[in-house]
Amino acid sequence: MKAIYLLGQDSLDKIYGPAQQAAIAKEVEFLVPPQTAESILADPACLRDVEAIFSGWGMAELTPQFLALAPKLNIVFYGAGSVRGFVTPASWERGVRVTCAYAANAIPVAEFTLAEIIFSLKRGWHYTLSVKQDGRYPVREPIPGMFGTTVGIVSLGMIGRRVCEMLKAFDVKVIAFDPFANRDEVRRTLNAELVSLEDVFARADVVSLHTPWLKETEGMVTGAHFRAMKNDATFINTARGAVIREPEMVEALKARPDLFAVLDVTYPEPPVAGSPLYSLPNVVLTPHIAGSVDAECQRMGQYMVDELVRYKTGQPLKWEITREKAAHMA
Repeated sequence: MKAIYLLGQDSLDKIYGPAQQAAIAKEVEFLVPPQTAESILADPACLRDVEAIFSGWGMAELTPQFLALAPKLNIVFYGAGSVRGFVTPASWERGVRVTCAYAANAIPVAEFTLAEIIFSLKRGWHYTLSVKQDGRYPVREPIPGMFGTTVGIVSLGMIGRRVCEMLKAFDVKVIAFDPFANRDEVRRTLNAELVSLEDVFARADVVSLHTPWLKETEGMVTGAHFRAMKNDATFINTARGAVIREPEMVEALKARPDLFAVLDVTYPEPPVAGSPLYSLPNVVLTPHIAGSVDAECQRMGQYMVDELVRYKTGQPLKWEITREKAAHMA
C-alpha cells in the first residue's frame, strides 16, 4: 500500500514515535519524505498514487481539488482528535474512509479530570491559593472529601463515560446530564443517575463539563447554572470554552467567591489580555494540558498503527469516523 505522512512539521515525531514509524514502515511503502499541507500543494505529483495518508495536527483539507490530485486515496489515518478540520462533503461523497485517535486522547483528559475532581473535593485549590496569598495557614473550613459527596458529569461521550468508570472506585455519587443517553443504561453500566442540567449544577459538589463544541451547544452553560451551585462547589472545564457563556460565569464567580472554576479551556483561548479570568481569586487556569501532551501523543500514533493492521487484514476498524459521527464531534 502506497502512503505518505501529511501533517504539521512539528506533529510527526510527536505523534508517531520511532516505534510507531517503524511499525508503519513495515506495512506500507512511503512515496516521499513527510509532507505538510503547504509542501504537498506546492508539489502534488506524489498524490497521484497515494492510497493512504498518515496524519495528525496540520492535515490538509480534503477539498475537491485535493481529491482530484489523489484519485487512489482510500483512507486517512488521523493520529489526533476531531476530524472536522479536514473532512469535507466531497471526501465523504468520494468514500474516503477516516479513522482517528480521539479515543486515545480521551484517556489523558479523563485522568486529568479525575485528578482535579479529587483535589477539588479536598478543596485543594482553595487552601493552596489561600496559603499563597495570605502567607499563613487558613482557618480550617468544611471539606467535602471523597465519601458520600456528589460528582456531576455533563455529557456522556467518550471522556464523560471514562470519568464515570474511574469514579466507580470511589465512594461518591455520580449524577450526569446527557439528552441522548438512556437512563437505565447509564445506571446499569456507569452507576450514575441521569438528571437535568439544572440538577447537575444544583446538586453536585463538583461539576465536570465534557460537552463538544457544536452550534447547538454554544452557550449551553449559563450564569444561572453557576449561581445555583452548592456552597464551596467546583466547576471543571476540559471540553471547550464556547460551551459556557463566559461573561455570565465571570459575574457569577464574582458574586460567589465560595465557588471555584478550574478551566483548562477558555473562549477565546487564551483569554484576552486583562480578562478577569487571570485575576479572579477563585479561578484556576491551565493552558489546555488535559489532552495528550508530549510522550502521551504517541499513544495516538499507536492507535493508528493498530488500525493499520486491522485495515490490512480486513478487520473492522475500531475507531472509524462516519459522516454522521463527525457531525457530532467537537
